[in-house]
Amino acid sequence: MQPTLLILAAGMASRYGSMKQTEGFGPSGETIMDYSIYDAIRAGFGKVVFIIRKDFAENFKAQFDEKLKGKIAVDYVYQEMDSFVDPADKPADRTKPWGTGHAVLCAIDAVKEPFAVINADDFYGTDAFVKAADFLNKGEENVYAIIGYRLDKTLSEHGTVSRGVCQVDANNNLVAITERTKIYKDGERVVYEEDDEKTEVPATSSVSMNFWCFQPSVFDITKKLFGVFPKNNKDNIKAEFFIPIIADHFIKEENGSIKVIPTSSQWFGVTYKEDAPGVKASLDKLISAGEYPQSLWG
Repeated sequence: MQPTLLILAAGMASRYGSMKQTEGFGPSGETIMDYSIYDAIRAGFGKVVFIIRKDFAENFKAQFDEKLKGKIAVDYVYQEMDSFVDPADKPADRTKPWGTGHAVLCAIDAVKEPFAVINADDFYGTDAFVKAADFLNKGEENVYAIIGYRLDKTLSEHGTVSRGVCQVDANNNLVAITERTKIYKDGERVVYEEDDEKTEVPATSSVSMNFWCFQPSVFDITKKLFGVFPKNNKDNIKAEFFIPIIADHFIKEENGSIKVIPTSSQWFGVTYKEDAPGVKASLDKLISAGEYPQSLWG
């Protein structure tokens, strides 16, 4: 059974200012998602599922259905604010869905096989997809994984970034992810700010870029955890149910383990508008090196 790729594309990024998920960065107008799907096909994934909002559906289908026809199976899942939420628990002032973990839950009826989860607006690299597919094809039920990137390969030159810094044990199992919300290069150091204090973090630290590898068993865990989340956060309209909440519970309460699989790939993405030229230049460099064709889909 070939693994499936879930692409999280429901959110609009306030710092970027537009719908960067469908912006063209490649020489033939390819989106960052196109490169992820291309790498996934080469690595042996059999289906791609877009997690989107209903009002994005027409745009996405027009952009992907025809060019992916015959290359990989395609499905769409809608993440809406009231998905899997009791109406009595929905905050009156909330206007957006509940985060990445909630997005995964929305795919419960569309995915029955081992699967990977990625962000729509992050470039992960060929090596990451090969390693994810290799892991998922082993099919260990109580073992999940995360693709780990070197922190210094994930920074932006145009502002601070948020990164989940991974703590691992001697067997490269994930112990915890600590979210650092203001990470940046400070001279020769990499630092994060918290309460106006700067703290250095090793540049070689392994960080999560939201590239997860799961078995279908994760859906039951996610459904149970999210079942109480809206009720417990009725007074916090900004509360988000992130994937690391699921991962932490899986490790601590389900006797599971999560492997941190290092990748040699260079991550890049578009947190800020100013990142866009750098993304295009990075893609041009990979194309010149023969990693990708000038036109992905011919």
